Amino acid sequence: MDSQIEEIKNKLNVLDVVGSYVKLSKTGVNYRGLCPFHSEKGPSFFVSPGRQMWKCFGCGKGGDIFEFIKEIEGVEFGDALRLLANKAGVELKRENPQATSERKKLYEICDLACSFFEKQLGNSACGKEAKEYLLKRGITEESILKWRLGYSPDTWQGLSDFLVGRGYNREEIVRAGLAVQSEKGNNPYDRFRGRIIFPILDSNSQVIGFGARIFKDADKKETAKYINTPQTLLYDKSNVLYGINYAKLAVRKNNQCVLTEGYTDAIMCHQAGFENTVAVSGTALTPRHLNTLKRYTDNLLLSFDMDVAGDNATKRGINLAESQGFNIKVIDTYSGAKDPAEIILESPENWKASVEKARTIMDYYFDSAFTKFDKTTPDGKNSIGNIILSAVGRIPDQIKRSYWIQKLSSKIGVDEKDLFEQLRKKTANDSFGRDVVGSVINKENKKIGGAEGRKRMIEDKIISLVLKNPENLGLIEESHHCLFCAETRGLIENIKKGGDFCKDDHKELFNAMSLKAEVEYEEDGSDEIQLCLSQLKDIELRNKLNNLSGAVKSENDEGKKEELIKEFTRNAKELHQKI
Repeated sequence: MDSQIEEIKNKLNVLDVVGSYVKLSKTGVNYRGLCPFHSEKGPSFFVSPGRQMWKCFGCGKGGDIFEFIKEIEGVEFGDALRLLANKAGVELKRENPQATSERKKLYEICDLACSFFEKQLGNSACGKEAKEYLLKRGITEESILKWRLGYSPDTWQGLSDFLVGRGYNREEIVRAGLAVQSEKGNNPYDRFRGRIIFPILDSNSQVIGFGARIFKDADKKETAKYINTPQTLLYDKSNVLYGINYAKLAVRKNNQCVLTEGYTDAIMCHQAGFENTVAVSGTALTPRHLNTLKRYTDNLLLSFDMDVAGDNATKRGINLAESQGFNIKVIDTYSGAKDPAEIILESPENWKASVEKARTIMDYYFDSAFTKFDKTTPDGKNSIGNIILSAVGRIPDQIKRSYWIQKLSSKIGVDEKDLFEQLRKKTANDSFGRDVVGSVINKENKKIGGAEGRKRMIEDKIISLVLKNPENLGLIEESHHCLFCAETRGLIENIKKGGDFCKDDHKELFNAMSLKAEVEYEEDGSDEIQLCLSQLKDIELRNKLNNLSGAVKSENDEGKKEELIKEFTRNAKELHQKI
């Protein structure tokens, strides 16, 4: 197994692996970007191709390509190994079937089911009808193959029987979301029957679930137009973006993502050349959707049904995106078409024009609010003001806020001061205006804070500067060792002995500190180390004075108390001279 891990590492570059998830820019010999694991405005996430490692100096996470895939995909090492082996073209040794993980079984079941549905689309009579329906909707043969579209036969256990024949039991098929347990105690029956199948793939193009659309008797009210895989170990609709596997590179390249609401919309957009398109199906934008998108871009173009006056899920998702710093535009439609797929079927050029003329979210709110309400009546002014001020309250830039307040004031004839006062009241109650993640991080920093936290930061800086320029090691004398904690003393001794950091137990720590020195410190470090040593001495003296002060207060023996006071005075004088 170790040899296979090394083979994978030799074939894959950390820059390519991380770069497929995070937008990176070159800085010296390293690359930097916004950390995908915590909310931040300034990039503190670095990738070092030379060391084949990544590190975030904001949240502290870091490691090799396996650690990255574990964190970003939320999987165990075995699943990360399999994902990276596929990327590297490394064939893993066959596992004992009994030891196969639950996740892997579900991946296998979903992929086999997808192949089953694909075959039914081309070979069965009803499947051919379903294919004709797709072609009439404008989806090409090439897209049908690319997106692995299929058909589920209108039978109760056709898929289940097929999968059982491949060695999987019916309980596993239920856990994959492909079958439903019968209430009568009979064998489970297939969830998808007589429907067009849209496989849902994760960012690594693995099948994790399915969307199923009825195409016969679609007008029957008692029949759901779409049904989807329920929550499973693999599939969570609040975490899935349809088409992200095909879109992620184009999103990063264009620094922009088009968001639609349907599977067909996303497919047709890709056909029309807008490969930076994904769909949010069955749910509004969630924090996890936004965390995924943040890896690739800060710019979103929305093609959603929106009610600016309501408190619907779509609006709440947009509010959340704004609060996380996304730049949002809204795409208008042409010719009364309901969705992007219909626009593109009518004219791809119309869709291109719609995307190019997308309005900022604030312009959209203004136009929508003034269309919906009468600006000449007190109630109309109030409704317009409530809608627009809620949006203005999520704008962090004060100058931009003032601009939109001024515009609102001139359009509804209300004094700017009154609008600002109303905005102040609304913002005080607006939860979207708070940086929740930031407050959590600040709380954690406070836990580490104080003299001890500052002391560890200074020690880390000394180690980093020594690793950047080993000659600085000579500045650390024997008398300085008492200033450091035990771990730092151990690291310094290891460096002095010329330890092999590639094999050492502290390899990851040394790599992280070396990277930190490269990205944070331009100087050679000699003057900075002297300053750090002086700061450590200062911290030690202050700690000593605190301890002596406590000892003086608790000492009852007058003779001993006098000695403690003298020692306190000597140390206080030394500290005063340093200051």
